[in-house]
Amino acid sequence: MTPTWPVVPVPGAATVLVWRHTPSVRPVSAADIAAIADADARENWHVLIAFRDLLLRHETLEGAYAELMRNGPGKTPLLFVNQLVHVILRNALDGIDDARVVRAAELFFRTQRVTVHENSLIVADEETIGGSNPTPVTPLVSMLGIPAEAAIDVLNDDNAASYWERSDRFDMALDLTAGREGLTALAEAMRRWIAHVLGVEVTIEPLTELREATLSWYVGLDADATRIGDRMWNGEEIDEATMARVVGLFVLTFRDPSVVLDKVKGEPVYLILAMTGDKTIRMKPQNLATGLPIRHLEAVG
Repeated sequence: MTPTWPVVPVPGAATVLVWRHTPSVRPVSAADIAAIADADARENWHVLIAFRDLLLRHETLEGAYAELMRNGPGKTPLLFVNQLVHVILRNALDGIDDARVVRAAELFFRTQRVTVHENSLIVADEETIGGSNPTPVTPLVSMLGIPAEAAIDVLNDDNAASYWERSDRFDMALDLTAGREGLTALAEAMRRWIAHVLGVEVTIEPLTELREATLSWYVGLDADATRIGDRMWNGEEIDEATMARVVGLFVLTFRDPSVVLDKVKGEPVYLILAMTGDKTIRMKPQNLATGLPIRHLEAVG
């Protein structure tokens, strides 16, 4: 049976979300919003109209998202931004039959909790495993402190086929141990994201170690990774505890060197993923849309 991804139904599985807007859209002025009596309603309208006007400037959701990230989300709620990422990924990953790649892409819009067990680094959806912590019933539940009803499984070859019917539940953990398939799957998800949002083809390879490398350009995939990269860039000593928080290290290569900024041309670009001190991963996919050394950052469409 061909696997399907029921997370976000998109009729026709379009490559990008395209709409045709009409010039008869009613303008809403600041004075119109100021006339609303309720303060919370006024704030909500400001956010709503700002996003509507953003959409009207673009023919695709991908283009609107890229502009939003370049200019900063402002008051756009983080939850809403994550939902935009979720929808865009539905298109970027259309046709993928590898459950690991789609599960790895959940890091783009869902916070993950990390644990190290028997030399394996396992991530599970933070919201799914949060709760009241009743008495655990399985070793994995005990290890992660998961409520028994969460029924978390670690994605593997034996259960991968079941991912497609349960993806909406976010109840499958992923092994991100260096040298294993989880990080390779995340690299593929990032490659497709960059190609879809920026229209730039790259290759991304996970690394197991990095020694005496020159950081000509790097992108932190989360706030902690950016701070670690900044310290490395400035030649600061990085202690073992800090380095232990690095979850993934990747090298990115542009297939067309002509799109790369001259100062970086011919040099590798590194991507860094890290966990926080409380062992969570809060990935920021917008860094891939705004932080790469390319000559243009125009969205597809």
